[in-house]
Amino acid sequence: MRVVLSRLPTGLGILMIAMIVGCASVSNPQALSSKIDIDLGNVNSEGLRGPPDGLRAVHYEFCIPAGEDNAEEVRSIDPTAQFMSGSRGRIGCARDQILVVGSTHQRSYRQVLERLAALEYVNRIAENFFE
Repeated sequence: MRVVLSRLPTGLGILMIAMIVGCASVSNPQALSSKIDIDLGNVNSEGLRGPPDGLRAVHYEFCIPAGEDNAEEVRSIDPTAQFMSGSRGRIGCARDQILVVGSTHQRSYRQVLERLAALEYVNRIAENFFE
């Protein structure tokens, strides 16, 4: 793909390149799936797995930098998100991070996980086995 930027002002040209690169990295499903460390192969459309008489949600956890802006962004993506300030979780959040726990038992859980993984400040989403 060849992009001609010679006619664009320098600032706008740089902005366009940044947008193209950003879109390419977000649209790369392998990059997002590498951040999601959860086996979703046997999770049904309702976000549940297990035997028919014992279906249960898959709980997951990840760390975000402390700050209300980040928490608000996560809340807008994942209505199941619970914030565990002061807890490191199994994933090992740092002192300047907040542990977030969520659940697959929600509408479009795969898209929710992909949107969370696309957040720059989320490094890994792992299954939480606290059941």
